[in-house]
Parts: sequence; C-alpha cells; structure tokens
Amino acid sequence: MASAYSLSIGLNKVDPAHYNGWDGALNAPENDARDIHMLTKSLGYSGDLLIGNEATRENVISAINGAATNLKEGDMFVLFYSGHGGQLPDLDGDEFDREDETWCLYDAELMDDHLRLLWHKFAANVRILVLSDSCHSGTVIKLRPDGGRNSFTDYLPRIGVKTIPVELALSTYIVNKGFYDEYIRQVDMQKADLKDHEINATVRLISGCQDNQSSYDGTFNSSFTGALKIVWNGGKFSGNYTRFHSEIQQSLPSYQSPNHLVEGRSNAAYDHQVPFTI
Repeated sequence: MASAYSLSIGLNKVDPAHYNGWDGALNAPENDARDIHMLTKSLGYSGDLLIGNEATRENVISAINGAATNLKEGDMFVLFYSGHGGQLPDLDGDEFDREDETWCLYDAELMDDHLRLLWHKFAANVRILVLSDSCHSGTVIKLRPDGGRNSFTDYLPRIGVKTIPVELALSTYIVNKGFYDEYIRQVDMQKADLKDHEINATVRLISGCQDNQSSYDGTFNSSFTGALKIVWNGGKFSGNYTRFHSEIQQSLPSYQSPNHLVEGRSNAAYDHQVPFTI
C-alpha cells in the first residue's frame, strides 16, 4: 500500500536581519499552511507543518530530503508553500529573464534551481504535488528558458502582493552577496553534473499564478489557497488534476492565473487521479 507525506510551509513574516530590514508582513500564509496540513492529514498523510521562524531554509531542505529518502515507488508527496516569491541573479545564464525565482523562507531564499536538484533524489514513480501560493511561481519546479518572454500582466495596486519588492530583492542580495553567490555557484555546479540525468519521480505543479503575474494575500486565506479550498469542497471534488486546476483558475480573476505543469517521468495513472489520492 502506498504511503503519503505532506510538508506545508507558511510565512506571515521573514527575518528582517536577513532581508535588509524588511519583514515581508502578510496576513494569510500561515493559515493557508495550517489548512493544507489539516486537509492532507484528514486523508491519511503523515505530515509536517513549518510556519514562521520554523520555516528556515535548512528545515525545508531537510524535510524534502527526508521525503526523498523515505518515500518509495508509488508513494505520494505534497509540498505546499505560501509566502513571498523572490528573485536572485541567474549567474549561469540559463534563464531568459536572467533571474532565478525563489521562495522567501524565514532566514534566506530557496531557488527554483535548487528545488529541481531535489527532485532527482526521489525514487522512480514517486508522485510529487507542489502547490506554490507565491508570486511568479508558474514554473517554480522546472527550468523554462522562455519564462520571461511574456509581458507583466499584473495591473492592480501592489497591496497584499506576495513578492519581495524589486528594490529589496536587490538590496537583500547585495547585503548577503557572499552567501548567495556561493549558494548559486554550488547549485549551478550540481545542476551541470545532473544535466543529462532524468528526474524519475513525477513532479506536478499547480501554482498560484504565472511567472509574469502576482499571487495575492487575503483575510483568512490567500486568494489561490482560498480558491483551492472552495473547489476541493471538503473532499467532494471528484475530477482529475486538469479539472482541479481549471476550476481553481475559473475561481480567480484573470490577472491571477494558476499554472499546471508536470516534470519528470510520465505517469498516466497519476494524471487521472483525484487530487491528493494516496
């Protein structure tokens, strides 16, 4: 019988000591993470909840590595993140927009390229579902060289937007330049070593928005997580992942359009399952 594990991450604030005085205050992400944690637990998942100052880069990477070690063929892993998206410079030049997208964890940012490295650690045919309720998260699970070609479509006042402001993305990088340059260099070296290696797990992303859009905060839940909960309807939803994504998309305004993509080994059975199926 398959096993299932979920890791739910939510940050209402980050550590100003790392982010050049910015605490990134949001309202709903920690509640988002609690809700997804409870949803998966109700379905029989084992799981961990990392919120606030527990959602450090080390703790998140350690938990994902633990999942990669413990999950076997046919098992299920749900990785949920709610918080700010960020950017770091693309030093090896493999991104069209010359930026690597990040999750802003409590004490430091975690790059999309690093997440991609972690997928290589999972056994064949492990099913991974990543739900990323953050800005510019449309391709956070994989490299998309053309990811910056589309013009920015978010035209609303930037209130409750779940992204690190541009000027703070730069200043955070500058004040931590030695740390980030070495981090990026190490990830790029490992990525080059794995260039010709396939990801044997099946990694599915349903993101809060496209790469050129923003995700939005809310009162009780962030916009994407709130829409997901409405569509899930306490477990009454009976469609597959394509329909799940489509109905979430229909529940959100046009300026916030969730993405759905799959990386790694094809898995037709996974494609046709009801979301969160163990």
